[in-house]
Amino acid sequence: MRFYPTTTFFLLIIFLLPLSASAATRSLSFGLSGEDVRALQSKLIDKGYLGATSATGYFGAQTEAAIKKFQCDRKIVCETGALGYGVYGPKTREAFTTIPPITSPSFSLPSLTSKYTGALEFSGWIPYWRSATGTADVLPHLSQLKSVMPFAYSVKSDGTLADTARLTEEPWVSFIAEAKKNKVRVVPSIMWGNGDSIHRILSNQKTRIALEDEIAKLVKDNDFDGIDIDFEAKKHETKEYFSTFLKGLYQRMGNKWVYCTVEARMPLFDRYKPGATIPTDAKDYANDYKEMNKYCDRVEIMAYDQGTIDIRLNVARSAPYAPVADPGWVEDLVTLAAESIAKNKIIIGVPTYGYEYTVTPLGSSGYQYKVLWPFNPRYATDIAAKLGITPTRTSANEIGFIYDSKLLPAPTGNESTQTQQTTIETNSVAENLGSQVDSSKPFNFLSWSDATAIADKVALARKLGVRGIAVFKFDGGEDPGMWSVLK
Repeated sequence: MRFYPTTTFFLLIIFLLPLSASAATRSLSFGLSGEDVRALQSKLIDKGYLGATSATGYFGAQTEAAIKKFQCDRKIVCETGALGYGVYGPKTREAFTTIPPITSPSFSLPSLTSKYTGALEFSGWIPYWRSATGTADVLPHLSQLKSVMPFAYSVKSDGTLADTARLTEEPWVSFIAEAKKNKVRVVPSIMWGNGDSIHRILSNQKTRIALEDEIAKLVKDNDFDGIDIDFEAKKHETKEYFSTFLKGLYQRMGNKWVYCTVEARMPLFDRYKPGATIPTDAKDYANDYKEMNKYCDRVEIMAYDQGTIDIRLNVARSAPYAPVADPGWVEDLVTLAAESIAKNKIIIGVPTYGYEYTVTPLGSSGYQYKVLWPFNPRYATDIAAKLGITPTRTSANEIGFIYDSKLLPAPTGNESTQTQQTTIETNSVAENLGSQVDSSKPFNFLSWSDATAIADKVALARKLGVRGIAVFKFDGGEDPGMWSVLK
């Protein structure tokens, strides 16, 4: 783990001064909001750098991109990872007073695909391990949904399918019939998380074609509306084979839907500290977004399980900070994806669960976060009730609280839940901007996605102009207030 030199860290803190700093002179950066941000956006619009019709007052990805474009044009700074790149600081502020408005053309992130202007689509996954409560949870709300994705099939080591959920049995048979009656698409997911097996099967033409044929036959024989491909932990060298697989499957599916579920891809400025040397293989991705745009009718981005992986937001947010999904992080993921994938295909994956961590303060070095387990909200609210704690909003606008684990008996393990993705960083150190808590000793931290956090993602989907929202997961354990915001 590398740390900032003292001078660099001091300057970075100046760039990220909190809202309580002097609004007239503070530096502005990603994630901040206020009237000074709104004034900056008005200037960017006036000068032709921000392709927006109104100033929102929130410093998001498009505002940051506009600042970077201005800084490059004015030769202030123009290098990914450089200190101050994308920050409205003193030099950039001064440059604004010496440049006339640009009349044509307007800067509007031309690399991004056009916004989808229709009504949002809402969908979600129902896990096989809670099929009874999951289907019962969704049945009264089918009218709110466009699709349901039973977390149903897996792929065996020989490349053939296994019916993990047993969709030909109850409660699935009755549920699927009711979904069809309500004109809700039934698009089962095929889960596969073994990178070695994926490469071995897809790199062999015979086994790849056999898998394509088996999936297409499965969909048609069962009269499903489509299939959701959720192949995770793929290797970079599998990328072209996976694209070939998607092309072959798409050709076989006819009028059936092909959904593609992918792990979140982060921009480089979220993955590395300012001034850090970026590895040459940093863009050796396992998914070819341009090819997926051709052969996937929907691309569902798993925008959750963030934890401490976003280096930039770790520094910008106050501790404890290990969110399931910060809206600022989600916006970065979608903005990057929209450079290659049509927004009318992009679906933002939204979590309904949370994580518990043990957190150890490390003084000036930050905080060490160790993941204990994921959980459904009832687990956290029960602990809060026992200890007389009122959960509050975190710096990612999720709900959470801290407590001393010595005050409760050791958990039995029955409180945890399963998640969709195959990996999450389990032990890491993060630098945070100040702290929301006063603690010099280790503590437990719980943060989860409630109805308010889900509403943030719905609002973000509308702002970004993507196709819709997909919830992971519908299992009866989520905040029931969720259904009031999925509309």
